[in-house]
Amino acid sequence: MAEISSGFSSGRADTDAVHRARLALPVVIYVLSVVTPILMRLGPLHMSVTRMVLIVMIVPLTAQLFSGRFGKILPVDYLFFAHIGWMTVSMAVVNPDSVVENTGSAAIEFLGAYLIGRAYIRNRGDLIALTKLVGTIVLLTLPLALLETVTGQPLVLNLIRKLPSITSYANVNNEPRMGLERVQTLFIHPIHYGLFCSMAFALVYVGLARVMSSGARRACAAGFGLGVFLSLSSGALLALLLQIFLIAWSVVFRDVEKRWLMLLGLLAVMYVFIDITSNRTPIRVFMSYATFSAHNAYWRSIIFDWGVMNIMGSVAEGIPSAKLFGIGLNDWIRPSFMHSGSMDNFWLVVAVRNGLPAFAALAGGYAWLLWKVGQRDLGGDLLLIDLRRAWMISFAGLTFTLATVHIWGSIYSFVFFMFGAGVWFLTAEPENRNDAPEPEPEAHDRSRESYTRFPKGPATSTPVRDRRPALPRPVMASRRNLTARPAAAPTRTRR
Repeated sequence: MAEISSGFSSGRADTDAVHRARLALPVVIYVLSVVTPILMRLGPLHMSVTRMVLIVMIVPLTAQLFSGRFGKILPVDYLFFAHIGWMTVSMAVVNPDSVVENTGSAAIEFLGAYLIGRAYIRNRGDLIALTKLVGTIVLLTLPLALLETVTGQPLVLNLIRKLPSITSYANVNNEPRMGLERVQTLFIHPIHYGLFCSMAFALVYVGLARVMSSGARRACAAGFGLGVFLSLSSGALLALLLQIFLIAWSVVFRDVEKRWLMLLGLLAVMYVFIDITSNRTPIRVFMSYATFSAHNAYWRSIIFDWGVMNIMGSVAEGIPSAKLFGIGLNDWIRPSFMHSGSMDNFWLVVAVRNGLPAFAALAGGYAWLLWKVGQRDLGGDLLLIDLRRAWMISFAGLTFTLATVHIWGSIYSFVFFMFGAGVWFLTAEPENRNDAPEPEPEAHDRSRESYTRFPKGPATSTPVRDRRPALPRPVMASRRNLTARPAAAPTRTRR
């Protein structure tokens, strides 16, 4: 990690506003709600603390967004609202009895969280304060994770379930891996805990390079990596490894202006090469290396193939097409030996459940913002560049990871909250610290000049000695006091 950090640690930020930045209260409440695993039932609704916070916030934030309170309405805003709109239409067509409960909860968790990030994270100070808060929470969960990996029991979840009138997430009791119990700490599933830890990695290690010392960042990165490892989730580990790779790429090719376009070109060439030379599709090859075992890789490849058939239809398997509205909450058609209906692919689940228009709106808004933020010229503002790079690396890694895991509940909400927290990069004003203007030349003062018959050369040239007897010179200001006033004209004395 020492070599990787060399590209990001060229000095700390000296802006007092950055260090004094404080998060808005709604952001603090929301982030704490994500790691508060309390559930309760209100009539037919299952309510988490996160949902209760977002129910209060979503309506006023939506009104403020479309009134221009948060700046110009962007294509990503329209596309995300279109995603929820089409989700509502598809559910009304396929599962009309569940449209209010299912679409309402998805809209609250997705749009509400996105709007909080969009509304309250508006500058570098806000994002730095948010990064510190998330990183601190991850580090505080590590003792709970270490205890759980030994005992197999989530301490906090068990304690909450013993309290009256409320409950918490169930212990998933996954099979141990590598002789260790998988930990979920404060989340519904170990995968979600691993993703939460991985999202703090690049944001702290890269984004705070000019705010924290290199030693502190390395220690934090090691803690985040430990949290990811203890989840024993291949999806979370993939997110971490991809971030490390992208950080290393950024450092190794830091002198290449088009290094990210070069990487995209390299990935395209690799995709074509694998497609031509391998008897498996590139997606299957990717999945085989993104899991802990060959069995999981095979299982996920089956999920992908049959998931696509559930969308596009298959005459051979007797599967009708569901391109437009999806299959809703109905069970998807799969081989008879697949007893579990779990589909470990977030992007695929969106398309299967709500149709291709819902997927296109979500993926389009996601890709548009990443592309526009990446194309933004931030001048010589090194702190802003570090924060932008950290945010993009985090989501570039997460994009691939979401093709191997499914997210829901609080972590689903948190992912799109952090996504909304990057919209401000589009309007951020760079502070060009490296392009400071040259100092103004001093006013010409002839009284400070010494007389010479030779023309003066450049300041860096070697002075030429005049070997002839020196001519009388006018009275000069003292060299020891360059700020002294010019000497007054000599007065005549009477003899």
